[in-house]
Amino acid sequence: MIEIFGVPLVALTGQIMLGIVNGAFYAVLSLGLAIIFGIVKVVNFAHGAFFMMGAFIAFLLLENLGIGYWGAIFLAPLIVGAFGIVIERLFLRRIYGLDPIYGLLLTFGMVLVIEGGFRVAYGSSGQIYTTPGALRGAADLGFMFMPIYRLFVIAAAVAICVLVWFAIERTSMGAKLRAATERPQLTQAFGIDVPLLMTLTYGGGVALAALAGVLAAPIQSVSPSMGSELVIIVFAIVVIGGLGSVSGAAITGLLLGVVEGLTKVFYSEASTIIVFLIMALVLLVRPAGLFGREEG
Repeated sequence: MIEIFGVPLVALTGQIMLGIVNGAFYAVLSLGLAIIFGIVKVVNFAHGAFFMMGAFIAFLLLENLGIGYWGAIFLAPLIVGAFGIVIERLFLRRIYGLDPIYGLLLTFGMVLVIEGGFRVAYGSSGQIYTTPGALRGAADLGFMFMPIYRLFVIAAAVAICVLVWFAIERTSMGAKLRAATERPQLTQAFGIDVPLLMTLTYGGGVALAALAGVLAAPIQSVSPSMGSELVIIVFAIVVIGGLGSVSGAAITGLLLGVVEGLTKVFYSEASTIIVFLIMALVLLVRPAGLFGREEG
């Protein structure tokens, strides 16, 4: 049996693949969070709650309306994104331009309300969401048998990240968003509705969180606390990648998922803190993050 540093190669490659799956969720979640912070300038602590809402709405669509996974993967992000637009219109718009701590406190309060509401309605125990029939089974990769659904999650996450990056960096709408971020008054003077762009951006970032929740539903137990377990790690990933950097969030999310998986093999005790150790090191060396732009 081939071993690397005393670890069987099969176990090592298996952990790498599982790390890539976790990294796929980190990438999509970090992507939405980076977009919201980079353009709307709000520290959206409620991102994990919207992730949970996406998974729960997929579950409720199946249980109450008989709408399966393929319908939920489109409907749930739209529903949660619309909810995010309402939140932005009613609450977040009132704190633009204020100290970021106000946005953090407001969205933290939203977490307590949203999670508390779902906990009252459905309890704290997890709900089971079955894997769609077309994606059941496992594929033989040569070094391990990998569930087909997990391979789908990796492919879907990469496709989502590429499409979002292209939309922001290579389209006219993305150019308007970047202009509204850097020069909002000048952009408004050219007849572009900057407040509407901010609203749609927040709704889109929230929808990405919900989409990640739908992807996670067949793998994780759908519970009110499923988002709070991820949001701190996702914040650390966004800081490492560079606040507001779309490509940095996606790439860092995937890479740190692999690093976390490898840490579980070589030193499992550090697997829960490795992301935060890396964040501390990056902030010491490059405060703007790996892909962020240095001020001045």
